[in-house]
Amino acid sequence: MIPSFQLFYSCLITLRRAKHTSTLPLTATNQARMPRGSPFAILLLLFVLLSSSLVPRLLASPLGSMACSAKRIQSLLSNRAQNYSYTQNCHYHKIWKDKKLVILVKQEVETEEMISDAVALKKALKFFDAQFFNDSKVKEMAKGAEEFNIPAFRENRELVASEDGGLKNPSVLVFDSSWGENKQKNNSFIQNKALDASEKFNYPSHGEVKRPSKDEDIAFMTVTELGKLLETKQITSVELTDIYLKRLKRYNPVLEAVVTLTEELAYEQAKQADELLAEGNYLGPLHGIPYGLKDIIAVPHYHTTWGSTTFKDQVLDTEAWVYKKLKAAGAVLVAKLVSGSLAYDDIWFGGRTRNPWNILEFTTGSSAGPAASTSAGLVPFAIGSETAGSLTYPAARCGITCLRPTFGTVARTGVMSISESLDKLGPMCRSASDCAILIDAIRGKDENDLSSRDVALQDPFQVGISKLTVGYLESADMEVVDVLSSKGVKIVPFKLNYTVGSVQSILNITMDVDMLAHFDRWQREGLDDQFEAQDQWPVELRRARLVPAVDYIQAQRARGKLIREVKDNFKEIDAFIGNATDWELVCLGNLVGLPVVVVPTGFKPVEDLPEGGTSRRTTITTGIYAPPDHDHIALALAMAYQSVTNHHKQRPPVDDVSPGDQVPS
Repeated sequence: MIPSFQLFYSCLITLRRAKHTSTLPLTATNQARMPRGSPFAILLLLFVLLSSSLVPRLLASPLGSMACSAKRIQSLLSNRAQNYSYTQNCHYHKIWKDKKLVILVKQEVETEEMISDAVALKKALKFFDAQFFNDSKVKEMAKGAEEFNIPAFRENRELVASEDGGLKNPSVLVFDSSWGENKQKNNSFIQNKALDASEKFNYPSHGEVKRPSKDEDIAFMTVTELGKLLETKQITSVELTDIYLKRLKRYNPVLEAVVTLTEELAYEQAKQADELLAEGNYLGPLHGIPYGLKDIIAVPHYHTTWGSTTFKDQVLDTEAWVYKKLKAAGAVLVAKLVSGSLAYDDIWFGGRTRNPWNILEFTTGSSAGPAASTSAGLVPFAIGSETAGSLTYPAARCGITCLRPTFGTVARTGVMSISESLDKLGPMCRSASDCAILIDAIRGKDENDLSSRDVALQDPFQVGISKLTVGYLESADMEVVDVLSSKGVKIVPFKLNYTVGSVQSILNITMDVDMLAHFDRWQREGLDDQFEAQDQWPVELRRARLVPAVDYIQAQRARGKLIREVKDNFKEIDAFIGNATDWELVCLGNLVGLPVVVVPTGFKPVEDLPEGGTSRRTTITTGIYAPPDHDHIALALAMAYQSVTNHHKQRPPVDDVSPGDQVPS
């Protein structure tokens, strides 16, 4: 039993606290039962009831330690005959329950800090386009954010965001770009059988290929031609590797396209490829072929820098899925090639990558190293990536052929992530046929990339293009239109119709918020101050911090509407031709998941033509777009165009320029 003086003191403290406490309203029934009286009368009554079983129970309970109001005590005392339960609804929302009666007691002491927070929140809500809450609701929001949201945010960050780059803990919200059956009007070229995603393409025979006498000529051969030289033992993989490593070392000081030469690994893989060939084991068209990887793709024992000062010493002890696929095909990795810092543009911690066709300008796009190296004959092919233009822009500027595949066609395990619903890996080559060979080798699903799929592509080498209907936009290169028409393709004028006017902002919201989720720690610790171009990711990701979750979801709903509207455009056509670098079309294609093949279609003089002329040129390109999962159509059309043109076979001058040009050192 509690001594009387202790009870008296406890009651006094309780009543003094009551002046600073507000309570939740009781029901009308409970209010009607409340006896009237002064605090002193209540105190005296408690003292008299010292031997009662209710008071010790009250003071010993969690309720007894709270700042309860006088009216609460009155209510309890006036209902002694009932069985009580009581709920504490304060900082951690803990609940004690009994049988019949539930009384809510809520501590709401409004401090100056709480009032200040509410005022600040109300002002800040204008940046969320949410200035429709009254003062009472804003106070409620501030309290709820502090008590519930912030602890949850911190717990989740600790669970999944302690490492940057998005290599682990992928989102379970998965974007599927496929259109199901996608029955088009003019798809009679599709065979009436179930497609097998594991079935490989039937590569055509290239005929007789003789080894050129000059290494320069060898360096610009296609994958198919090099494969023929290797298969017929006119050259070894070690010899090829030596040719490309020498060119990488020679031209990289000008182009700034290489982060790391994987020389030791390259000779090891080349030697193994030669041994297998000597034993009669031919792994396919990539056997013994050197190549490069964009430096956001992890390879064990070598730096994977993501192009960033912050991560330039990073070594990831993992094999990216695409690297595994190429290694299994017998290809030889000679270099990790430049990615713009954190896959944004062509600026990286070592400089800025230049365009081999015009070394006084830059590549644009973060797949800068793969594009420049392929264009300059430093590698026969490379693997790049795109979230929003990072394949198409540098491919167009550097005059190479490239495939941005259907989203999900190539698994991205072991690759730095910007957006799990936009990122794609694709081949950067010198011909569309090489792109077809590469996509056949690297496509497939990996269980660690939830968005990857086993896409059952048709064999592009077997597509009957004369059965296709292809539209062309006003921005299309008319040479491509005319050539395909002459090859039997039905060509029709075309306009891409959709009502969604926020395509570009949907892309930016999606990309930036997703990127911030993968680099949350990087921003919180102020590492964005180290970023090489302060007007790029640092600005965008600070803005992304102010995108409400509800408006991110609204952007995805608008994206769904866009996808449905774009799908309707393909009811009468199988593909369309248009500008490969139009920003609206780049955003639309990436949001929808459309595959596109970028093809070089010619050249024009540079704008800054020096006196006496120059060998520098500006490339002209176009894009061939197809519906999701129909990459083979775009590839077949591109191969048909390149079969009768030679723009893709031209060689850039790199540092062989005119006297009036100054080669950067």
